[in-house]
Amino acid sequence: MSEQMKKYIDEAEKALLHTYNRYQIVLDKGEGVYLYDIDGKKYLDFVSGIAVFALGYGNRKYNDALKGQIDKLLHTSNYYYNVPAIEAAKKIKEVSGMDRVFFTNSGAEAVEGALKAARKYAYLKDGRTDHEIIAMNHSFHGRTFGALSVTGNPHYREAFEPMIGNIKFADLNDLDSVLSLVNEKTCAIILETVQGEGGIFPAAKEFLEGIRKVCDEKDILMILDEIQCGMGRTGYMFAWQKYGIKPDIMTTAKALGCGVPVGAFLMTEKVGQNSLVAGDHGTTYGGNPFACAAINKVLDLFKEDNIIENVNAVAPYLEQRLDELKDKYDFITDRRGAGLMQGLVFDRPVAEVINKALEKGLILINAGTNIIRFVPPLVITKENIDDMISILDSCLESI
Repeated sequence: MSEQMKKYIDEAEKALLHTYNRYQIVLDKGEGVYLYDIDGKKYLDFVSGIAVFALGYGNRKYNDALKGQIDKLLHTSNYYYNVPAIEAAKKIKEVSGMDRVFFTNSGAEAVEGALKAARKYAYLKDGRTDHEIIAMNHSFHGRTFGALSVTGNPHYREAFEPMIGNIKFADLNDLDSVLSLVNEKTCAIILETVQGEGGIFPAAKEFLEGIRKVCDEKDILMILDEIQCGMGRTGYMFAWQKYGIKPDIMTTAKALGCGVPVGAFLMTEKVGQNSLVAGDHGTTYGGNPFACAAINKVLDLFKEDNIIENVNAVAPYLEQRLDELKDKYDFITDRRGAGLMQGLVFDRPVAEVINKALEKGLILINAGTNIIRFVPPLVITKENIDDMISILDSCLESI
C-alpha cells in the first residue's frame, strides 16, 4: 500500500462512522468491467457496486445523458411535473408490466413505500390498524426501520428493537410455513424473488405460484423485492417474469440507476386506486430530473445494447466454470443462483479467499460468512469469466 493510500484510509477512519469494515483499497476510476485504485492497480470487478453497475463503468452514452441533464435541470421537487420522470415512468411500466410507479432514492425507501401501500390498502377495506405482514427468514430488505422489520435476520434487528409490529416470518420455498401464518389480519406477503444477502436462494416456481394463489383467494398483496435480482440480472428484466406470476407490488433499485442513487416501487392499478393518496407518502429527491434521466438512459441502453441477451449468453458459462471449481475442491459444497447472480457455498468462512483475490486484482464479495457472491456487470464476456476463474482458482489452491 502506498503512503498516499494509507493516508486516505487513515483520514477516512477518523472521519467516517465505522459501520463498514472496508477493504483496504481506495478506488479511483472505472472502465468497462475494471476498477482502478489511486495507485493505478487494475481490478476485475465481479461485484459491480453490489449489483448496481449493470452497464459497466465509463459507458459513454450513459455519462453523456447525465451530463446533458446537469446542464438543463437537476431538481424541482414533486410539486411539479418534469419530462424525465414522465418518460421514465412510461418505460419502467412497459418493461415491468406494472401500472403505477413511485420513484425513491434507494431500495430501502422503495420497501418502506411498498409496506405503507399494503397497510393502507388493507386499512381502506376494514378500517383496522392491526394488519399483519408475512416475510421470509434469511431475507434482506434494507436497514431503515420498516425494511429492517421485514428482514429475516434477528442479528440485524436485535439492537434496534422494537421494530414495526405485526410481522411474522416463514421459510422461503416452504409453502406450508407461509400458509400456517395466514389469517384474517394478513395484508401482505413480502419476499425476494432471489434471496441475495441471505445466501443466493432463488424462490421455487411452485412456491411463488402457491403464494400468488393464496393472495388471490384472500385479497392479500404479494410484494416481490427485486432490488438486487431485478433489472436483467437473472436473464429476465425482473426475475418474477420467468414464473408466469405477477406481484401486486414490486420494488426495484440498484441497477435501475446504474450508479445514480434511485429506486422505485410499482403496483397494479387495483392497488394504485385503493392505497396511497395525496398526503400519504412523499420524497424530496425521488423522481427528480437527474435521477430519472439516469433511469431513462439505463432502460434505453438495456434495449439498444441487448443487455439481457448477453446475460442469457454468458450466464450458463459462468455456472459451468463455477461448477468446475465446486467439483475440484471438497470445501466448496454447492453452487446456486440464477443468471448473473451466483453463489459458491463453502464449508468455512470465505473472508480469506476474498482478501487473497483482492490482492491478485479480483473484486469479490460474500453473502453471509461462507458464500462468495458473484454479481458482475451484465456486460461481462466469457473471457472475463475465464480471467476471474483463473484468479479465484489460484487463491483456492493456496488454502
